[in-house]
Amino acid sequence: MAIEWSKNLSTGVDWQDRQHKELFKRINSLLDAMSVGRGKEEVLNLIRFIGDYFVVHFESEEKAMGKYDFPGAIAHIAEHTGLMEDFTRFKDECRGRVSTADVIKVQRRIVNWLINHIGGSDKALGAFILRAEEGDKRD
Repeated sequence: MAIEWSKNLSTGVDWQDRQHKELFKRINSLLDAMSVGRGKEEVLNLIRFIGDYFVVHFESEEKAMGKYDFPGAIAHIAEHTGLMEDFTRFKDECRGRVSTADVIKVQRRIVNWLINHIGGSDKALGAFILRAEEGDKRD
């Protein structure tokens, strides 16, 4: 059961959408692995990737928030921080062993978070960035 990228998740900001699509690709790798009984191995790869990629992605968004003085920055950053704290706890719990329950837990948590965060907070940020960039072009 793959998660599908759709236009209603697009923020309209190219770099942000590219990064989101890469996250979906990696999550789908986990889902594919789970469907053929390789979820435990794949989740370890996903944990390594996400640990690094979330940092890069969140820093990109937070840099844009600062650049354009995004008024929702504090709440948005708090969402990022909350996921990273959850992710760090999960990573610590999985050191050396990953159960099927762990695989399902990370899959559900990350998929739900991505869809809700991208579809809500990131779309609002993207719209703000696009308006700010359009204003920059007029100046």
